[in-house]
Amino acid sequence: MLLFHILPMDTYLLVMMMIGLASLGMAWMPQISKKIKVSYSILYVAFGAVLYIFGDNMPLPDPIRKQEYTVHLTELVVIISLMGSGLKIDRPFTLKNWSVPFRLVSITMLLSISSMAFLCWYFLGFDLPSAVLLGAVLAPTDPVLASDVQVGPPHEKKRDDVRFGLTGEAGLNDGMAFPFTWLAITWAQISTTGEGSFTEWFLVDVLYKMIVGTIAGFLLGRLLAFILFKKSKDFKVLVMHNGFVALAATLFIYGFTELIHAYGFIAVFVGAVTIRNYEIKHEFHTQLHSFTDQIERILVAIVLILFGGSLVSGILEELSLPMILLAVAFVFVVRPLAGYVALAGAGFHSFQRWTISFFGIKGIGSFFYLSFALGKTDFSQSKEVWSLVALTVLISLLIHGSTATHSMDHIEKRFSREAPDDAPDG
Repeated sequence: MLLFHILPMDTYLLVMMMIGLASLGMAWMPQISKKIKVSYSILYVAFGAVLYIFGDNMPLPDPIRKQEYTVHLTELVVIISLMGSGLKIDRPFTLKNWSVPFRLVSITMLLSISSMAFLCWYFLGFDLPSAVLLGAVLAPTDPVLASDVQVGPPHEKKRDDVRFGLTGEAGLNDGMAFPFTWLAITWAQISTTGEGSFTEWFLVDVLYKMIVGTIAGFLLGRLLAFILFKKSKDFKVLVMHNGFVALAATLFIYGFTELIHAYGFIAVFVGAVTIRNYEIKHEFHTQLHSFTDQIERILVAIVLILFGGSLVSGILEELSLPMILLAVAFVFVVRPLAGYVALAGAGFHSFQRWTISFFGIKGIGSFFYLSFALGKTDFSQSKEVWSLVALTVLISLLIHGSTATHSMDHIEKRFSREAPDDAPDG
Protein backbone atom coordinates (compact mmCIF):
# COMPACT_ATOMS: atom_id res chain seq x y z
CA MET A 1 0.00 0.00 0.00
CA LEU A 2 1.14 3.52 -0.75
CA LEU A 3 1.00 4.75 2.86
CA PHE A 4 3.01 1.71 3.97
CA HIS A 5 5.95 2.82 1.86
CA ILE A 6 5.68 6.54 2.55
CA LEU A 7 5.15 6.66 6.31
CA PRO A 8 7.06 5.08 9.19
CA MET A 9 5.23 2.06 10.56
CA ASP A 10 4.04 3.76 13.76
CA THR A 11 2.71 6.70 11.77
CA TYR A 12 1.03 4.40 9.27
CA LEU A 13 -0.75 2.48 12.02
CA LEU A 14 -1.69 5.71 13.78
CA VAL A 15 -3.21 7.07 10.58
CA MET A 16 -5.16 3.85 10.07
CA MET A 17 -6.48 4.04 13.61
CA MET A 18 -7.52 7.69 13.30
CA ILE A 19 -9.27 7.10 9.97
CA GLY A 20 -11.18 4.24 11.55
CA LEU A 21 -12.08 6.29 14.62
CA ALA A 22 -13.13 9.29 12.54
CA SER A 23 -15.25 7.11 10.27
CA LEU A 24 -16.85 5.37 13.23
CA GLY A 25 -17.72 8.72 14.75
CA MET A 26 -19.52 9.72 11.58
CA ALA A 27 -22.09 6.98 12.24
CA TRP A 28 -23.47 9.05 15.13
CA MET A 29 -22.23 12.53 14.35
CA PRO A 30 -25.21 13.74 12.24
CA GLN A 31 -27.61 12.82 15.06
CA ILE A 32 -25.36 14.43 17.67
CA SER A 33 -25.14 17.58 15.54
CA LYS A 34 -28.91 17.81 15.31
CA LYS A 35 -29.23 17.48 19.07
CA ILE A 36 -26.60 20.07 19.99
CA LYS A 37 -27.44 22.19 16.91
CA VAL A 38 -23.78 22.56 15.93
CA SER A 39 -22.33 21.23 12.69
CA TYR A 40 -20.14 18.16 13.03
CA SER A 41 -17.63 19.98 10.80
CA ILE A 42 -16.68 22.17 13.75
CA LEU A 43 -16.18 19.16 15.99
CA TYR A 44 -13.96 17.35 13.50
CA VAL A 45 -11.80 20.40 12.80
CA ALA A 46 -11.36 20.94 16.54
CA PHE A 47 -10.47 17.27 16.95
CA GLY A 48 -7.90 17.56 14.16
CA ALA A 49 -6.34 20.63 15.76
CA VAL A 50 -6.04 18.93 19.16
CA LEU A 51 -4.70 15.76 17.56
CA TYR A 52 -1.91 17.65 15.80
CA ILE A 53 -1.05 19.74 18.84
CA PHE A 54 -0.55 16.75 21.13
CA GLY A 55 0.04 13.89 18.70
CA ASP A 56 3.41 12.72 17.43
CA ASN A 57 4.32 11.12 14.11
CA MET A 58 1.26 12.48 12.32
CA PRO A 59 1.65 13.11 8.56
CA LEU A 60 2.31 16.74 7.70
CA PRO A 61 -1.03 18.44 6.87
CA ASP A 62 0.53 20.96 4.49
CA PRO A 63 -1.57 21.53 1.33
CA ILE A 64 1.21 23.59 -0.23
CA ARG A 65 3.95 20.96 0.06
CA LYS A 66 1.46 18.11 -0.46
CA GLN A 67 -0.29 19.79 -3.37
CA GLU A 68 -0.91 16.67 -5.44
CA TYR A 69 -2.41 14.76 -2.52
CA THR A 70 -4.60 17.76 -1.71
CA VAL A 71 -5.92 17.94 -5.26
CA HIS A 72 -6.89 14.30 -5.52
CA LEU A 73 -8.35 13.89 -2.03
CA THR A 74 -10.52 17.00 -2.27
CA GLU A 75 -11.43 16.15 -5.87
CA LEU A 76 -12.79 12.77 -4.78
CA VAL A 77 -14.79 14.26 -1.92
CA VAL A 78 -16.34 16.91 -4.17
CA ILE A 79 -17.42 14.61 -7.00
CA ILE A 80 -19.04 12.16 -4.57
CA SER A 81 -20.79 15.08 -2.88
CA LEU A 82 -22.00 16.38 -6.25
CA MET A 83 -23.52 13.00 -7.07
CA GLY A 84 -25.23 12.90 -3.69
CA SER A 85 -26.54 16.45 -4.09
CA GLY A 86 -28.04 15.69 -7.48
CA LEU A 87 -29.64 12.44 -6.36
CA LYS A 88 -31.43 13.94 -3.36
CA ILE A 89 -33.18 16.77 -5.22
CA ASP A 90 -36.80 15.71 -5.69
CA ARG A 91 -37.82 18.73 -7.72
CA PRO A 92 -38.15 17.87 -11.44
CA PHE A 93 -35.74 19.78 -13.62
CA THR A 94 -37.20 22.65 -15.63
CA LEU A 95 -35.81 26.13 -16.16
CA LYS A 96 -38.71 27.56 -14.16
CA ASN A 97 -38.32 25.11 -11.25
CA TRP A 98 -34.59 25.73 -11.11
CA SER A 99 -34.62 29.50 -11.62
CA VAL A 100 -33.28 30.23 -8.11
CA PRO A 101 -30.14 28.04 -8.40
CA PHE A 102 -29.49 29.54 -11.84
CA ARG A 103 -29.70 33.05 -10.38
CA LEU A 104 -27.24 32.10 -7.66
CA VAL A 105 -24.69 30.46 -9.98
CA SER A 106 -24.78 33.34 -12.43
CA ILE A 107 -25.48 36.69 -10.77
CA THR A 108 -24.26 35.83 -7.27
CA MET A 109 -21.15 34.07 -8.49
CA LEU A 110 -20.13 36.85 -10.86
CA LEU A 111 -20.70 39.51 -8.22
CA SER A 112 -18.77 37.51 -5.61
CA ILE A 113 -15.80 36.82 -7.87
CA SER A 114 -15.53 40.37 -9.22
CA SER A 115 -16.00 41.97 -5.78
CA MET A 116 -13.45 39.77 -4.06
CA ALA A 117 -10.95 40.15 -6.89
CA PHE A 118 -11.27 43.93 -6.76
CA LEU A 119 -10.94 44.07 -2.96
CA CYS A 120 -7.85 41.84 -2.99
CA TRP A 121 -6.25 43.90 -5.73
CA TYR A 122 -7.16 47.31 -4.30
CA PHE A 123 -6.81 46.80 -0.55
CA LEU A 124 -4.32 43.93 -0.28
CA GLY A 125 -2.13 44.78 -3.25
CA PHE A 126 -2.47 41.33 -4.83
CA ASP A 127 -1.60 41.06 -8.50
CA LEU A 128 -4.63 40.51 -10.74
CA PRO A 129 -4.12 36.77 -11.40
CA SER A 130 -3.91 36.04 -7.66
CA ALA A 131 -6.89 38.31 -6.96
CA VAL A 132 -9.03 36.61 -9.60
CA LEU A 133 -7.96 33.19 -8.32
CA LEU A 134 -9.01 34.10 -4.81
CA GLY A 135 -12.40 35.29 -6.03
CA ALA A 136 -12.90 32.14 -8.09
CA VAL A 137 -12.05 29.67 -5.33
CA LEU A 138 -14.15 31.42 -2.67
CA ALA A 139 -17.24 32.13 -4.76
CA PRO A 140 -18.80 28.62 -4.89
CA THR A 141 -21.09 27.37 -2.16
CA ASP A 142 -19.54 24.11 -1.04
CA PRO A 143 -21.57 20.96 -1.79
CA VAL A 144 -19.75 19.10 0.97
CA LEU A 145 -19.88 21.27 4.09
CA ALA A 146 -23.22 22.84 3.12
CA SER A 147 -25.14 19.66 3.90
CA ASP A 148 -26.70 21.27 6.98
CA VAL A 149 -28.62 23.71 4.77
CA GLN A 150 -29.46 21.35 1.92
CA VAL A 151 -32.51 19.21 1.22
CA GLY A 152 -32.70 15.82 2.89
CA PRO A 153 -32.70 12.36 1.28
CA PRO A 154 -34.89 11.59 -1.75
CA HIS A 155 -38.68 11.42 -1.35
CA GLU A 156 -38.98 13.96 1.44
CA LYS A 157 -42.55 15.11 1.86
CA LYS A 158 -41.70 18.72 2.65
CA ARG A 159 -41.10 21.42 0.10
CA ASP A 160 -38.40 23.83 1.27
CA ASP A 161 -37.47 26.47 -1.28
CA VAL A 162 -34.53 27.75 0.76
CA ARG A 163 -32.88 24.35 1.08
CA PHE A 164 -33.58 23.57 -2.56
CA GLY A 165 -32.01 26.84 -3.70
CA LEU A 166 -28.83 26.21 -1.70
CA THR A 167 -28.62 22.56 -2.79
CA GLY A 168 -29.04 23.44 -6.45
CA GLU A 169 -26.49 26.23 -6.16
CA ALA A 170 -23.94 24.00 -4.44
CA GLY A 171 -24.31 21.39 -7.16
CA LEU A 172 -24.13 23.75 -10.10
CA ASN A 173 -21.55 26.28 -9.05
CA ASP A 174 -18.74 23.88 -8.23
CA GLY A 175 -18.52 23.39 -11.98
CA MET A 176 -19.29 26.99 -12.88
CA ALA A 177 -16.30 28.26 -10.90
CA PHE A 178 -13.87 26.30 -13.05
CA PRO A 179 -13.80 28.78 -15.98
CA PHE A 180 -12.76 31.56 -13.62
CA THR A 181 -10.12 29.39 -12.03
CA TRP A 182 -8.76 28.79 -15.52
CA LEU A 183 -8.96 32.53 -16.18
CA ALA A 184 -6.64 33.11 -13.23
CA ILE A 185 -4.31 30.33 -14.44
CA THR A 186 -4.24 31.75 -17.97
CA TRP A 187 -3.64 35.27 -16.69
CA ALA A 188 -0.76 34.09 -14.49
CA GLN A 189 0.80 32.18 -17.39
CA ILE A 190 0.56 35.21 -19.68
CA SER A 191 2.10 37.41 -16.98
CA THR A 192 5.02 35.10 -16.21
CA THR A 193 5.82 33.14 -19.38
CA GLY A 194 3.80 34.80 -22.13
CA GLU A 195 2.05 31.50 -22.86
CA GLY A 196 -1.70 31.14 -23.32
CA SER A 197 -4.31 33.61 -24.53
CA PHE A 198 -7.65 34.94 -23.34
CA THR A 199 -9.23 33.93 -26.65
CA GLU A 200 -8.22 30.32 -26.11
CA TRP A 201 -9.49 30.55 -22.53
CA PHE A 202 -12.92 31.71 -23.70
CA LEU A 203 -13.25 29.21 -26.53
CA VAL A 204 -11.89 26.18 -24.67
CA ASP A 205 -12.23 26.74 -20.93
CA VAL A 206 -15.59 28.51 -21.09
CA LEU A 207 -17.49 27.35 -24.17
CA TYR A 208 -16.13 23.91 -25.00
CA LYS A 209 -15.62 22.52 -21.50
CA MET A 210 -18.92 23.79 -20.12
CA ILE A 211 -21.06 22.77 -23.09
CA VAL A 212 -19.44 19.37 -23.56
CA GLY A 213 -19.46 18.73 -19.81
CA THR A 214 -23.19 19.42 -19.67
CA ILE A 215 -23.93 17.24 -22.70
CA ALA A 216 -21.73 14.41 -21.42
CA GLY A 217 -23.40 14.49 -18.02
CA PHE A 218 -26.87 14.37 -19.55
CA LEU A 219 -26.12 11.59 -22.04
CA LEU A 220 -24.20 9.43 -19.58
CA GLY A 221 -26.84 10.03 -16.94
CA ARG A 222 -29.58 8.92 -19.34
CA LEU A 223 -27.57 5.88 -20.35
CA LEU A 224 -26.92 4.81 -16.77
CA ALA A 225 -30.52 5.50 -15.74
CA PHE A 226 -31.76 3.42 -18.68
CA ILE A 227 -29.52 0.54 -17.62
CA LEU A 228 -30.35 0.86 -13.92
CA PHE A 229 -34.10 1.23 -14.18
CA LYS A 230 -35.26 -0.04 -17.57
CA LYS A 231 -32.91 -2.88 -18.47
CA SER A 232 -32.38 -4.02 -14.90
CA LYS A 233 -36.15 -4.30 -14.54
CA ASP A 234 -36.46 -6.17 -17.83
CA PHE A 235 -33.84 -8.71 -16.80
CA LYS A 236 -34.86 -8.66 -13.10
CA VAL A 237 -31.36 -7.85 -11.86
CA LEU A 238 -32.05 -4.59 -10.03
CA VAL A 239 -31.07 -5.31 -6.43
CA MET A 240 -32.29 -2.59 -4.09
CA HIS A 241 -29.30 -2.72 -1.72
CA ASN A 242 -26.71 -2.21 -4.46
CA GLY A 243 -26.31 1.50 -3.78
CA PHE A 244 -22.62 1.25 -4.64
CA VAL A 245 -23.54 1.78 -8.30
CA ALA A 246 -23.89 5.47 -7.40
CA LEU A 247 -20.14 5.55 -6.68
CA ALA A 248 -19.47 3.64 -9.89
CA ALA A 249 -21.60 6.12 -11.84
CA THR A 250 -19.76 9.04 -10.24
CA LEU A 251 -16.31 7.75 -11.17
CA PHE A 252 -17.38 6.72 -14.66
CA ILE A 253 -19.04 10.03 -15.54
CA TYR A 254 -16.22 12.09 -14.07
CA GLY A 255 -13.41 10.05 -15.62
CA PHE A 256 -14.99 9.92 -19.07
CA THR A 257 -15.74 13.64 -19.13
CA GLU A 258 -12.27 14.63 -17.97
CA LEU A 259 -10.74 12.35 -20.62
CA ILE A 260 -12.49 14.39 -23.33
CA HIS A 261 -11.16 17.55 -21.62
CA ALA A 262 -14.51 18.86 -20.38
CA TYR A 263 -15.64 19.77 -16.87
CA GLY A 264 -16.23 16.60 -14.89
CA PHE A 265 -17.81 18.48 -11.97
CA ILE A 266 -20.58 19.77 -14.21
CA ALA A 267 -21.02 16.35 -15.80
CA VAL A 268 -21.34 14.54 -12.46
CA PHE A 269 -24.02 16.87 -11.13
CA VAL A 270 -25.93 16.97 -14.41
CA GLY A 271 -25.65 13.18 -14.61
CA ALA A 272 -26.95 12.83 -11.05
CA VAL A 273 -29.93 15.09 -11.72
CA THR A 274 -30.63 13.19 -14.95
CA ILE A 275 -30.60 9.86 -13.11
CA ARG A 276 -32.82 11.34 -10.38
CA ASN A 277 -35.37 12.56 -12.94
CA TYR A 278 -35.58 9.12 -14.58
CA GLU A 279 -38.43 7.33 -12.79
CA ILE A 280 -38.35 10.08 -10.18
CA LYS A 281 -40.55 8.26 -7.65
CA HIS A 282 -38.52 5.04 -7.68
CA GLU A 283 -37.31 3.99 -4.22
CA PHE A 284 -33.91 2.94 -5.58
CA HIS A 285 -32.91 6.63 -5.57
CA THR A 286 -32.90 6.46 -1.77
CA GLN A 287 -30.39 3.61 -1.83
CA LEU A 288 -28.18 5.38 -4.34
CA HIS A 289 -28.09 8.55 -2.26
CA SER A 290 -27.57 6.66 0.99
CA PHE A 291 -24.39 5.00 -0.28
CA THR A 292 -22.87 8.25 -1.59
CA ASP A 293 -23.72 9.93 1.70
CA GLN A 294 -21.88 7.25 3.70
CA ILE A 295 -18.75 7.40 1.52
CA GLU A 296 -18.82 11.19 1.55
CA ARG A 297 -18.98 11.36 5.34
CA ILE A 298 -15.94 9.10 5.73
CA LEU A 299 -13.87 11.22 3.34
CA VAL A 300 -15.11 14.48 4.86
CA ALA A 301 -14.02 13.31 8.31
CA ILE A 302 -10.49 12.74 7.01
CA VAL A 303 -10.29 16.11 5.25
CA LEU A 304 -11.66 18.03 8.25
CA ILE A 305 -9.14 16.41 10.59
CA LEU A 306 -6.32 17.34 8.21
CA PHE A 307 -7.71 20.88 7.94
CA GLY A 308 -7.75 21.17 11.72
CA GLY A 309 -4.16 19.97 11.76
CA SER A 310 -3.13 22.50 9.13
CA LEU A 311 -4.59 25.34 11.21
CA VAL A 312 -2.11 24.61 14.00
CA SER A 313 0.73 23.76 11.62
CA GLY A 314 1.25 27.14 9.98
CA ILE A 315 -1.27 27.52 7.15
CA LEU A 316 -2.48 30.83 8.62
CA GLU A 317 0.99 32.29 9.19
CA GLU A 318 0.86 34.64 6.17
CA LEU A 319 -2.22 36.47 7.46
CA SER A 320 -2.23 40.20 8.07
CA LEU A 321 -4.89 42.38 9.68
CA PRO A 322 -6.25 43.60 6.30
CA MET A 323 -6.52 39.98 5.12
CA ILE A 324 -8.43 39.01 8.27
CA LEU A 325 -10.82 41.93 7.81
CA LEU A 326 -11.36 41.01 4.16
CA ALA A 327 -12.16 37.38 5.05
CA VAL A 328 -14.74 38.57 7.57
CA ALA A 329 -16.17 41.03 5.04
CA PHE A 330 -16.53 38.31 2.42
CA VAL A 331 -18.53 36.03 4.72
CA PHE A 332 -20.70 38.74 6.28
CA VAL A 333 -21.01 41.34 3.53
CA VAL A 334 -19.89 40.37 0.01
CA ARG A 335 -21.63 37.00 -0.36
CA PRO A 336 -24.86 38.04 1.45
CA LEU A 337 -25.25 41.19 -0.65
CA ALA A 338 -24.44 39.35 -3.89
CA GLY A 339 -27.04 36.71 -3.07
CA TYR A 340 -29.66 39.23 -2.01
CA VAL A 341 -29.29 41.15 -5.27
CA ALA A 342 -29.56 37.95 -7.33
CA LEU A 343 -32.83 36.94 -5.65
CA ALA A 344 -34.64 40.21 -6.33
CA GLY A 345 -38.05 39.40 -7.77
CA ALA A 346 -37.75 35.67 -7.03
CA GLY A 347 -40.83 35.68 -4.81
CA PHE A 348 -39.09 35.06 -1.49
CA HIS A 349 -39.94 36.58 1.86
CA SER A 350 -37.13 38.89 3.00
CA PHE A 351 -36.02 36.43 5.72
CA GLN A 352 -35.82 33.58 3.21
CA ARG A 353 -33.88 35.79 0.82
CA TRP A 354 -31.35 36.78 3.46
CA THR A 355 -31.01 33.18 4.64
CA ILE A 356 -30.14 31.90 1.17
CA SER A 357 -27.77 34.81 0.67
CA PHE A 358 -25.99 34.36 3.99
CA PHE A 359 -25.47 30.59 3.87
CA GLY A 360 -23.07 30.50 0.95
CA ILE A 361 -20.90 28.09 2.92
CA LYS A 362 -17.26 27.77 1.91
CA GLY A 363 -15.30 24.57 2.24
CA ILE A 364 -13.55 21.66 0.59
CA GLY A 365 -14.33 22.76 -2.97
CA SER A 366 -12.27 25.91 -2.37
CA PHE A 367 -9.30 23.77 -1.32
CA PHE A 368 -9.59 21.76 -4.52
CA TYR A 369 -9.72 24.75 -6.85
CA LEU A 370 -6.81 26.44 -5.14
CA SER A 371 -4.53 23.40 -5.08
CA PHE A 372 -5.51 22.62 -8.68
CA ALA A 373 -4.60 26.12 -9.87
CA LEU A 374 -1.31 26.22 -7.98
CA GLY A 375 -0.38 22.90 -9.54
CA LYS A 376 -0.84 24.34 -13.04
CA THR A 377 1.28 27.47 -12.79
CA ASP A 378 3.04 29.78 -10.35
CA PHE A 379 1.21 32.57 -8.55
CA SER A 380 3.26 35.26 -6.87
CA GLN A 381 1.11 35.32 -3.72
CA SER A 382 0.28 31.62 -3.38
CA LYS A 383 1.05 31.39 0.35
CA GLU A 384 -1.01 34.48 1.11
CA VAL A 385 -3.90 33.11 -0.94
CA TRP A 386 -3.77 29.80 0.95
CA SER A 387 -3.83 31.61 4.30
CA LEU A 388 -6.75 33.80 3.27
CA VAL A 389 -8.75 30.89 1.85
CA ALA A 390 -8.13 28.77 4.95
CA LEU A 391 -9.24 31.60 7.22
CA THR A 392 -12.37 32.26 5.16
CA VAL A 393 -13.32 28.59 5.25
CA LEU A 394 -12.69 28.52 9.01
CA ILE A 395 -14.88 31.58 9.59
CA SER A 396 -17.60 30.14 7.38
CA LEU A 397 -17.41 26.80 9.14
CA LEU A 398 -17.65 28.35 12.61
CA ILE A 399 -20.36 30.91 11.84
CA HIS A 400 -22.49 28.90 9.47
CA GLY A 401 -21.91 25.67 11.37
CA SER A 402 -23.22 27.16 14.61
CA THR A 403 -26.21 28.99 13.10
CA ALA A 404 -27.42 26.78 10.23
CA THR A 405 -29.58 24.40 12.27
CA HIS A 406 -31.34 27.19 14.16
CA SER A 407 -31.96 29.16 10.96
CA MET A 408 -33.22 26.15 9.02
CA ASP A 409 -35.53 25.13 11.88
CA HIS A 410 -37.05 28.60 11.84
CA ILE A 411 -37.44 28.52 8.06
CA GLU A 412 -39.11 25.11 8.16
CA LYS A 413 -41.57 26.10 10.88
CA ARG A 414 -42.51 29.30 9.11
CA PHE A 415 -42.33 28.54 5.40
CA SER A 416 -42.10 24.80 4.64
CA ARG A 417 -45.12 23.03 3.24
CA GLU A 418 -46.07 19.56 2.09
CA ALA A 419 -44.97 18.65 -1.43
CA PRO A 420 -47.83 17.64 -3.75
CA ASP A 421 -48.02 13.90 -4.30
CA ASP A 422 -48.07 14.16 -8.07
CA ALA A 423 -45.05 16.43 -8.31
CA PRO A 424 -42.35 15.90 -5.70
CA ASP A 425 -40.64 19.12 -4.86
CA GLY A 426 -37.46 18.66 -2.85
